[in-house]
Amino acid sequence: MQKDTVSIYFIRAAVTRLSPEARARVLYSAAIPEEFLSSNNARVTAASFAALWMAVARELDDEFFGMDRRRMKVGSFALLCHAVLHSQNLGQAVSGILRGLAIFLDDVRGTLQVSGDRATIGITNKMMTIDSRRFADETFLVMVHGLMCWLAGKRIVLSLVEFSGPCPPYSREYNIMFSQHLRFDASLTGVHFDAKLLGAPVVQNAETLKTLLREAPQSIFLKYKNTNSWTARVRRRMRGCMGAVGWPILMEIAKEFNVAPSTLRRRLDAEGVSFQEIKDDLRRDAAIHYLSNTQISVSDVAGLLGFQEVSAFRRAFKAWTGMRPTHYRTLVL
Repeated sequence: MQKDTVSIYFIRAAVTRLSPEARARVLYSAAIPEEFLSSNNARVTAASFAALWMAVARELDDEFFGMDRRRMKVGSFALLCHAVLHSQNLGQAVSGILRGLAIFLDDVRGTLQVSGDRATIGITNKMMTIDSRRFADETFLVMVHGLMCWLAGKRIVLSLVEFSGPCPPYSREYNIMFSQHLRFDASLTGVHFDAKLLGAPVVQNAETLKTLLREAPQSIFLKYKNTNSWTARVRRRMRGCMGAVGWPILMEIAKEFNVAPSTLRRRLDAEGVSFQEIKDDLRRDAAIHYLSNTQISVSDVAGLLGFQEVSAFRRAFKAWTGMRPTHYRTLVL
């Protein structure tokens, strides 16, 4: 089971345009304690974030979190999917997606350009504040890239993702969301990918669209996440260690991947992450899943995650999320 979690930064941004009363309603409906908003390290399950997105959309009648001057009314995303479903290829579909979003939104607009073997989707954003532009750009890219991946039936690998703003404190999230190749303070926000992919066929149909819309938005922002990076490969391998007595060390993982430990360390470093950070992130996400969705005792959760002492798990969980595991469970259950 995937036990992905979402940074509290995205939760805060998602509820920014709500009144205090509406914010309390949507957080409650998504099982996200309001106390989490004050903790920079807090995280929620992917399912909770998906529920929050839907709740905010219902509250505002806006699938774009109320960020744009023009509302993207509930049902717009489904309409967009139907409009591009029968495109001849991915390139035609992308053009249709961007035209549709240009109709739905006023402040954010995307353009597709092809130069040689590289295709680029660039974003122009008229919003005034850095935080508003950043979250709007993130949401726009999640929608466009997620829909591209679904239409093609595979992840569209992004060779480079550029953001016009400074590097945010949660930038590591982008490695899973978009790509391990990131650039900040760029002249324009945009994503780059192999232009040959524009010729890929659209492999979806009316029946698979029903499934997509039934499971959205989680089917968009999670299903086709970055799974080909070294980080993802190490994470998949270590996920199988849940409940094991001991967890493998970097040298053992490198041997399984047929690379030298120094090579694996360099490749992870190039993706902006260390072996220990992958291990910590995996255990953090699993701990949040167990505490949020099961009645397993804290001591048993610690054992499942490879901690020999419950006290060590408590200290680690507080470092990860800003709160002790028992307090976290009290808030979410």
